[in-house]
Amino acid sequence: MLKDLKVKVGPQFYRYHEGAIDFIPEVLKEHKAKNILVVHGTISWEKAKPKMKFLENLEQNVYYHQYTGECSYYGTDLIADIVKEKDIDFIIGVGGGKLTDLVGYAGSVTNVKYGVVPTLASNCAPWTPLSVMYKESGESEGKTEHYMRQAVFFITDPYLVIDSPVRYFVAGLADTIAKWYESESILAQDHLKDVPFLQLAGFTAKLCNDAIVRDSAKAIKDMENQVVSEEFVNLSEIVIAIAGLCGGLGDKYARNAAAHAMHDAIAKYIPESHEFLHGEKVAYGIFYQLALENKWSSIDSLMSFYNELKLPKSLACMNLNPSEEVIDKIVEFINSKDKVHLIPIEITPDSLKKAIYDLEKYIEKNEEKK
Repeated sequence: MLKDLKVKVGPQFYRYHEGAIDFIPEVLKEHKAKNILVVHGTISWEKAKPKMKFLENLEQNVYYHQYTGECSYYGTDLIADIVKEKDIDFIIGVGGGKLTDLVGYAGSVTNVKYGVVPTLASNCAPWTPLSVMYKESGESEGKTEHYMRQAVFFITDPYLVIDSPVRYFVAGLADTIAKWYESESILAQDHLKDVPFLQLAGFTAKLCNDAIVRDSAKAIKDMENQVVSEEFVNLSEIVIAIAGLCGGLGDKYARNAAAHAMHDAIAKYIPESHEFLHGEKVAYGIFYQLALENKWSSIDSLMSFYNELKLPKSLACMNLNPSEEVIDKIVEFINSKDKVHLIPIEITPDSLKKAIYDLEKYIEKNEEKK
């Protein structure tokens, strides 16, 4: 019997189809919202506005706040001040992953209901009741887990999501397959493999991985051509919603391990990595975890997929060349994460460090063979 499994499945209400956004006023009415704060970005907000026209005709009071571009404690304080000043009882977040993370955390801190309208398919942030926090400089500052609030609604439209940068979608696909590669060996352990919620999490992670490997090329091409195909709709839904369900069902056993720990580490200690998206850094992290587990055949099987999507396979692929002092800080950081130690192998600072260098050599040799 597991005594540390926390199941937080996800938003109370979800819709993803053409015209879905028009349903939001009905949800607001049901929740008796009176003073609504819309938190938004810049470019994504301009693209979302035509589908958010209902805001102009609401009976409720509507206020607007443009966030700073980071999911930060400072940004949370700005929202909390507006909530207090305007007596806000419902927050709507319109934007990408950092914005929806920010709104989720702000909703929990202020104990105010919130809903999200994602404009990107770049990660599962809109679904998950936790937030990746950053400083305003872009440096990673850890995660917060929400217990007070989960999203009242997650509603968006594939015709909005498709009108976003393809690079973000590709990064989202990489971030999503990490759910399988980070959880596979953890969930296969004898004391976990028959736990019902963890079985569901594992099945969900496998579904995500298989669909992405099978359909990503078609979905990306369709996005480039602005064709809302079944492949694009299914994979974008997998990225922004189903992937979040993995962690919601499996908690720490199926949310993240060494791949995401590596993302957090390089975001914290290598400032040059900030030019890469979350999912791009996680893509490197997947290869790192596989190297740590000595699963070189899995790396080989993913090589063509990575090449096709132009995902980074090593630090060198990102033109990152950290000093040994920085490497040691990265190793110390990864070793401090309890979830990394759920991987059923012996993990020590030496093995964590060795995997970094072993992967660099392995990818370098592979590139030379081309």
